[in-house]
Amino acid sequence: MAVKKVVILAGGLGKRLRPLTLETPKPMIPVAGKPLIEWVLLNLKKHGITDVILSIGHLSEKIKEHFGDGLALGMDIKYNVEKELLGTGGAVKDIVKKFNIHEPFVLVWGDTLMDTDFTKMINIFIKSHPKLVMALTEREDVEHFGVAKLVDGRIVGFVEKPKRENAPSRLINAGAFVIDPVILDILPDGISSIERDCFEKIAGAGEISAHIHDGYWYPSDSMEKYEKIKSDIDKGVFVLG
Repeated sequence: MAVKKVVILAGGLGKRLRPLTLETPKPMIPVAGKPLIEWVLLNLKKHGITDVILSIGHLSEKIKEHFGDGLALGMDIKYNVEKELLGTGGAVKDIVKKFNIHEPFVLVWGDTLMDTDFTKMINIFIKSHPKLVMALTEREDVEHFGVAKLVDGRIVGFVEKPKRENAPSRLINAGAFVIDPVILDILPDGISSIERDCFEKIAGAGEISAHIHDGYWYPSDSMEKYEKIKSDIDKGVFVLG
């Protein structure tokens, strides 16, 4: 089973990146000479995922002007402009309905720089037949995140912001998934969180397989983190491409 379609959530206002995002949409902030989200797209393309739906909002026309139909990248890019904030769950459910998606697809948060091995994730999905494959990354500061509890390679629950000594693991949601759209039926109409209202609810049934991402992972949701990404690239900690 080939998984070629990806939904990228990239509609955030980027308030914590101001003044950078006052005139530049968050996905377009520059990283090593390209917009951040272009690096996300290039990594997806490397793994054969070229059918793209970009969910955008703030200053959306600038994103559309830059990427167009995606032909220059060797991809097919379509857009979903978020006219109202529906949360991660509402946004994904809306896209699946609008674009008539019935087959498994990749879902990615668009504000995180990571060299995800989507080929491995798709292979896990094909071999173990879960409803969801979630990429997990290891962090020391687990007290700031929801932490995954694993049994035999399956995620069976999450513990929200535990003390380090009480954490079931040091693995957190990295923001990359292979998903069977049938699981979205659990979400209510309108505003919802795909993490709380879907992932956490199906975890207890053993429906989520884990992919341990051991490469680079860093979000860009604040100026401090954005500067850290640029510094890591300058120092060669993370090599793009």
